[in-house]
Amino acid sequence: MIDLNFQFLCLEINFMLEILYQDDYLIVINKPCGLLVHRTSIAEENEAFALQLLRDQVGKKLFPVHRIDRPTSGVLVFSFSPEVARQLNNQLINGVSHKKYVVLVRGWFSQEIICDRPVKNDRGNLQEALTRFVPLKQLELPLETDRYPTARFSVVEAYPLTGRWHQIRQHLAQLRHYIINDRVHGDGKQNRIFTEQLGVREMFLHARSLCLQHPVLSTELTIEAPFPAHWAEFVD
Repeated sequence: MIDLNFQFLCLEINFMLEILYQDDYLIVINKPCGLLVHRTSIAEENEAFALQLLRDQVGKKLFPVHRIDRPTSGVLVFSFSPEVARQLNNQLINGVSHKKYVVLVRGWFSQEIICDRPVKNDRGNLQEALTRFVPLKQLELPLETDRYPTARFSVVEAYPLTGRWHQIRQHLAQLRHYIINDRVHGDGKQNRIFTEQLGVREMFLHARSLCLQHPVLSTELTIEAPFPAHWAEFVD
């Protein structure tokens, strides 16, 4: 059972980003929750970004290969040249690279499925999307929900087979297995359980691993990101 004294850990900007892999051509970090990849229209004027922090940390110009959402943690790739960034991005688009995410969701997710439902892009237009979900384990926690003394959750692997905006988050919302602490597509009642009873505010969506072909060395790389602290009670 979960330790009910488990506390929320705030993101501190004045830290060293965790580097998972680095060579002369690319660098991979474990992005913490709450950190934007680079400047966008939603950024505040004095906000820090992964691109800026890592550039200052390694002392080299960087080019983002892909993005993950601000509240999502995990594997994030940058390159040291636009050519390598373009090649790696093409791998992601063409399905040569493979991403694995891990999520904590509401309810018991009982079987593997492939969700083939359209999702909305950031402009509200529908796009075809495909995600494979594989349940890892089911949990029943001593957290009160309405008239029930316990609540049920599942830890699930997610494999996006297309690359759409908030794809995993939207597909799980469509399946009514809302990601815990997803403030956009999640369930407010479930989120309050974690924020009020556990003091945990971070979203439970983690980019666990990425398998890619090195565009220069022609080797296969599988890079895995350790889980952040708020996952400690839910995964081994």
